[in-house]
Amino acid sequence: MEPQSQNLKTIPLLSLGRFHISEEYGFLLPNPLMPLLTCQFLQSYREQRLAHLVLSFITMGYVWQKGETQPKEVLPRNLALPFVEVSRNLGIPPILVHADLVLTNWTTRDPERPLEIRNLDVIFSFPGEESLRGFILVTVLVEKAAVPGIKALVQAVNAILQPSQNSLLQALQRLRLCIQDITRTLGQMHDYVDPDIFYAVIRIFLSGWKDNPAMPVGLIYEGVSPEPLKYSGGSAAQSTVLHAFDEFLGICHSKESADFLHRMREYMPPSHKAFIEEIHSTPSLRDHILSSGNGQLLTAYNQCVEALAELRSYHITVVTKYLITAATKAKGRRLNYVPGPPLALEERGTGGTVVLSFLKSVRDKTLEAILHQSD
Repeated sequence: MEPQSQNLKTIPLLSLGRFHISEEYGFLLPNPLMPLLTCQFLQSYREQRLAHLVLSFITMGYVWQKGETQPKEVLPRNLALPFVEVSRNLGIPPILVHADLVLTNWTTRDPERPLEIRNLDVIFSFPGEESLRGFILVTVLVEKAAVPGIKALVQAVNAILQPSQNSLLQALQRLRLCIQDITRTLGQMHDYVDPDIFYAVIRIFLSGWKDNPAMPVGLIYEGVSPEPLKYSGGSAAQSTVLHAFDEFLGICHSKESADFLHRMREYMPPSHKAFIEEIHSTPSLRDHILSSGNGQLLTAYNQCVEALAELRSYHITVVTKYLITAATKAKGRRLNYVPGPPLALEERGTGGTVVLSFLKSVRDKTLEAILHQSD
């Protein structure tokens, strides 16, 4: 048996450093605030999109943590500087946008199973629990439902550039079916999102600091600008889908609506905005159909326009339920989840529009695009 003194020689001397214990602070983590984050190690486009998602959620949670009555006026430099840096790299504003909340913020539970809401989950979340999850994921499914329509646009444009009336007719028929499927998919919102929770809890975290009476001067991004900056909140108008459909079908909106919609394009990834602009630069579908004298093409075009107007009408009913009616109910019985929203916000969307008048205008202008053989 070896002497005890020899065994002790093999045991390392006890030190606090080996256990991440500070000589000065003990078990406390010294200076626990994060160092300034750097974007230099973000190698790919996907990594930068994910970084923007993370930073946008932290930002919205920080600014609105005490509700609309006490928003933060300054975004700390440790958050503001990396957020602005990654935003400039991506070409999108330093605020939560549709490309964050929806396009980047989803994952499948089982990659082998179909892309349906029971097999989906969000990556990041705000207060709102299942209603927030439903709001995000139904919108994810709306974007997925649009895929055949996006492909149909490409087919149709190419059928005009390299004339093929049969291919164009087929593309228009596919587009109509796609728009109708988008409308049906949007209907799932009623199954998964509670209007009271959306209005009183969720909506605040999607709100921006432009055209928002709760933050009339905007938000100071510390270390970026001494003056407050103004950015619109997340909005369905930041989705590329309906912009692309409008450009392809030649829908002309009122100046006020068109100005807002074009401003929302600045909140899209630049490549998505470029897709819309590419469609805009192609030969006019309406002129092509009228000059062709093809009655089948004219009918198929009008069916697309009617389906798009029906989608917009349905969107109005959804917004009425989740914003207008919910606001009226909230006045009557203040919910305990968060402080009641200011009266000035009750009829505004998170993007800052007076929402119903805007939606009705774009719906009515869509219907005006119906073609007649004598046009």
